Amino acid sequence: MIFRQLFDHDTWTYTYLLADENSREAVIIDPVVEKMPLYTQLFKELDVKLTHAIDTHVHADHVTALGTLRETFGAKAVHGAASTATGIDRLLEDGEDLAFGKHRLRGIATPGHTDDSFSYLLSANGQDMVFTGDTLLIRGSGRTDFQNGDAGTQYDSIHNRLLTLPADTVVYPGHDYRGMTESRIGEEKRHNPRLQVANKQEYVELMDNLNLPNPKFMDVAVPANLEAGYSYATEYHI
Repeated sequence: MIFRQLFDHDTWTYTYLLADENSREAVIIDPVVEKMPLYTQLFKELDVKLTHAIDTHVHADHVTALGTLRETFGAKAVHGAASTATGIDRLLEDGEDLAFGKHRLRGIATPGHTDDSFSYLLSANGQDMVFTGDTLLIRGSGRTDFQNGDAGTQYDSIHNRLLTLPADTVVYPGHDYRGMTESRIGEEKRHNPRLQVANKQEYVELMDNLNLPNPKFMDVAVPANLEAGYSYATEYHI
């Protein structure tokens, strides 16, 4: 399998390009619209055909490239089933698979950061990997104080869905702010400070008292992403 982890320095966002080596079918997870020139370059250099562009949730910190990738390359735009965004071709159900070549991405509903948050599980070359969006971060977890977030729901998503995966499953988050690129499920169980709580109530109290400022791009990103980024890309000629 072809795998590339890409990084947007302005928003600390990780984007993942995955492709089947034989069919050359590719998917991209959490693309950032300002990075379109890079994606276009990579598709050509790696000789891959983008079939699906996936967002783990409606983002508040960057504008998605889903709409632009759909228009430019004919890729199907994908969200989890709870999404209310327009311009989406496929709403993936919990437990449903998305195929590219011989590979399968399995959707896992992991609400809490937002009510539409999804994670995606992939097994390739003998290794399990999970793309967790903002639900489970490396040594952290996504805030739950806007976009219908709910700390108790997120606790359940993390503990009942993600932490039940095998301990050596590679964790690929949607962001990192300290330069870490990947982790493991077992590693997060042991070392993630957000997970060292006694119970759900303690987790809720912790998350409800973070007192973080809103993402600086939130007022632009959320409405744009509810339209798959179309209006923003058109306005700024991306």
